[in-house]
Amino acid sequence: MASTQPSPASGDRISVQTASTWHTQTIEETLQLINTDPKQGLNSQQVTQKQQEYGLNEIETTEGRKPLEILWDQFTNIMLVMLIAVAIVSAILDLRNNNFPKDAIAIFAIVILNGLLGYFQESRAEKALAALKTLSSPKVRVLRDGEMAEVESPQLVPGDIIFLEAGVQVAADGRLIEAQNLQVREATLTGEAAAVTKHAETQLPEDTALGDRINLVFQGTEVVGGRATVLVTDTGMKTQLGQIATMLQSVETEPTPLQQRMSQLGNVLVTGSLLLVALVVVGGIIRTGFEYFEHLLEVSLSMAVAVVPEGLPAVVTVTLAIGTQRMVRRNALIRKLPAVETLGSVTTICSDKTGTLTQNKMVVQWVRTLNHAFLVTGEGYAPWGEFQPLHQFSDQELNPLEKPRLTSEQQQELQPLCVASVLCNDAQLQHQNDNWTILGDPTEGALLALGGKAGISKQTWNEQLPRIGEIPFSSERKRMSVICQDNHRESRTENAQYQIFTKGSPELILQRCDIVQTEGQSITLQPEHRQQILEQNDQLAAKGLRVLGLAYKPLEKFSLEPTDAETTEDRLIWLGLVGMLDAPRPEVTEAVKRCREAGIRPVMITGDHQLTAASIAQQLGISASGDRVLTGQQLQHLSQSELEQEVKQVNVYARVAPEHKLRIVQALQKQGEFVAMTGDGVNDAPALKQADIGIAMGITGTDVSKEASDMILLDDNFATIVAATEEGRVVYSNIRRFVKYILGSNIGEVLTIAAAPLLGLGEVPLTPLQILWMNLVTDGLPALALALEPPEPGVMKRPPHSPRESIFARGLGIYMVRIGLIFSILTIVLMVWAYGVAQTSGDPGRWKTMVFTTLCLAQMGHAWAVRSDTRLTIQLNPFSNPYLVAAVSLTTILQFMLIYVAPLREFFGTHWLSGTELAICLGFSSLMFVWIEMEKLVQRWWKNRK
Repeated sequence: MASTQPSPASGDRISVQTASTWHTQTIEETLQLINTDPKQGLNSQQVTQKQQEYGLNEIETTEGRKPLEILWDQFTNIMLVMLIAVAIVSAILDLRNNNFPKDAIAIFAIVILNGLLGYFQESRAEKALAALKTLSSPKVRVLRDGEMAEVESPQLVPGDIIFLEAGVQVAADGRLIEAQNLQVREATLTGEAAAVTKHAETQLPEDTALGDRINLVFQGTEVVGGRATVLVTDTGMKTQLGQIATMLQSVETEPTPLQQRMSQLGNVLVTGSLLLVALVVVGGIIRTGFEYFEHLLEVSLSMAVAVVPEGLPAVVTVTLAIGTQRMVRRNALIRKLPAVETLGSVTTICSDKTGTLTQNKMVVQWVRTLNHAFLVTGEGYAPWGEFQPLHQFSDQELNPLEKPRLTSEQQQELQPLCVASVLCNDAQLQHQNDNWTILGDPTEGALLALGGKAGISKQTWNEQLPRIGEIPFSSERKRMSVICQDNHRESRTENAQYQIFTKGSPELILQRCDIVQTEGQSITLQPEHRQQILEQNDQLAAKGLRVLGLAYKPLEKFSLEPTDAETTEDRLIWLGLVGMLDAPRPEVTEAVKRCREAGIRPVMITGDHQLTAASIAQQLGISASGDRVLTGQQLQHLSQSELEQEVKQVNVYARVAPEHKLRIVQALQKQGEFVAMTGDGVNDAPALKQADIGIAMGITGTDVSKEASDMILLDDNFATIVAATEEGRVVYSNIRRFVKYILGSNIGEVLTIAAAPLLGLGEVPLTPLQILWMNLVTDGLPALALALEPPEPGVMKRPPHSPRESIFARGLGIYMVRIGLIFSILTIVLMVWAYGVAQTSGDPGRWKTMVFTTLCLAQMGHAWAVRSDTRLTIQLNPFSNPYLVAAVSLTTILQFMLIYVAPLREFFGTHWLSGTELAICLGFSSLMFVWIEMEKLVQRWWKNRK
């Protein structure tokens, strides 16, 4: 083929510019550029020189964080650092006073537990790059020094001549020199399952999409048919697979919204605690001097322990783990715990089309004969459905008749078309456990299902018209024909012993027809008939359908010699058109609707043709008629800033390459979107890692895509993403619920402890050990139960909350401070009264146990009241969350045991309370519940008034 551009300079070194455009070169230009003899291959000296220059043909990986680094990072958390400091000071004070340092030991135990918990969450090694390495072929047949040799794939260099055959995995990127019926499955790179037919002599434009570069082969793809000789052009990190690895390594993992919020929470709590400690210490020194400095230090230690929610990391982790279990039941497998909550913040879902939005099954949906149009019902490959005549067929709509019935003329037109569909076919339908599958090409499977809907069995018609010859499909001919011996006496014409059935490109088959069958009769195909058929074809193609033409003719004799095949397929009788589509999953339309209601924008990103993508997107409600579809070629010419503007309006992307997906995700994120991205191929891995939520396909997904993802769809279904998003919203709502529950209590504890020295009380009301008990047990168990609170109504009827919102947003911070103040006021009133009584009763330590008990029991009422922000507790079914009933009951019993069981009383430093004192504690603690319920009534009154 003549070159369309100046020939590049020869030489051993490959320019960067040319290395990405091998498809634009002729075979001769490529051989000259790489300086390889196609008859001899490289010699040993050239191989050694190139190995030194280009290195091994391997995917290089960067080393991630070491386990010790991950473990050390856990103990740099600001809250744990403060607890470590508290434990050290506490141990020094206890040892100085000859006391066993039980407070310090308890605090250190909590620090170590939280550190290990964080370590196990983060220590999952990055395996996506390791999975990429497995895609290289171990052994390769290569031509070197004029002889065939077998070498390890890492030893390949640019310029090597390698040989491919069916079943081989391609070991490097290369330019085809020769190809005989070569078919390569490139799903790992392009995401498209259908094998690509390759051609060596083709020269392509520079902007040809990766999936259309039919003169190249790529590392990691699989040869499914034919043979080829290939000139290696790129190895190692220069291959398409290597470029994906480079993109994968360049993607930086950002902290999830939950991790950011927890860090913010820690900073605020520690800063607030230190300020309060400074205030108490300075205030105490001013009031009493340095005489009671050690006492003030004990107060400070207790405040520091009180402000840190020691049980919160464990509660968050368990909540996320429970969320993962619920999601598994809905076919979503979470690989990284924080992704559970992150799903609730998603604003945009970028989804593949094939298999996720669609059934991944070709289905014939429309049939056109010369004078009739039929809508074909049914799903998948099941041979059940109806032919519904249409009274109107336009580019905008297809309207079935109110009572569709086939006339005898229509049946006469349909039968030969369906017979041709079944006989000119190499696929087989299989039925097992009420599930219909195909063995063979999906397109031919759709034609078999079409025949079944017309009552035409392949087995029966193969007996009447057994195949005795075939003219196979090729990309040049774009059609397939079979010759059948006519044992069907009723259909046989005089002297015609055989019949030929042909299917393929409508335009090319129509050129070979001079008769058309209509209403049971064969008439001469007039020019106006040809124009009418071509318009029908355009109408179907405009809807994104794959369109095939079918024809036949009786034969007296035939020849399958290549020189006679063209004559055998001439002067055919036109039967009609079939339009097929990978039909949308029936449940996805409702899922897309739920997305819209929830303020989530669905986006389709596919390697398919733009017409097909637009048609499916319109059927599902992802886009509307007339909306723009952005193709990979158009995207290629956009700068990143231009793309960032385009992504605001575009909902459908077609014919995209791996780097395009990554750019789309990055552009959406620049616009402030929180992106979930689905993918199944190796090419999707960088985009999956870049996305806020990477979602891999469990059935069709590659190991690389799964390792790069946060979540795996076990059923490859878009509707599952929406279900998982709902679970994510519920998890986030519950996390906010128990955060305000825990921290409201902590603020109350801190203020109560701080008030003691300022009010002139001689002792700290709570020891660090008692505070740990409250934070881990009396707060922790009900908090876990609140994590299992069922979703409130309308959780998917509101927009997603901003993933960048503060943990204190939407009134949560004000609530915690307000409730903490109420906690402290109630407890301080009790504390002052109890302290005064204790000084005259002869048991001066009893008041501290009353303060401890009141704080713990008040949290039980708080747990019941915090279940809903708007509904009163009496309006809620108490058994809709049986775990809370159990947690509150168990915690109350445990608290009583600390008072009335002697060993526990001694260990925790509590005192026996009389019935009257316990009743007073219960009375004060119940006021907390009453206050929160009254707040709800006031808010409801204010809202109604407005």
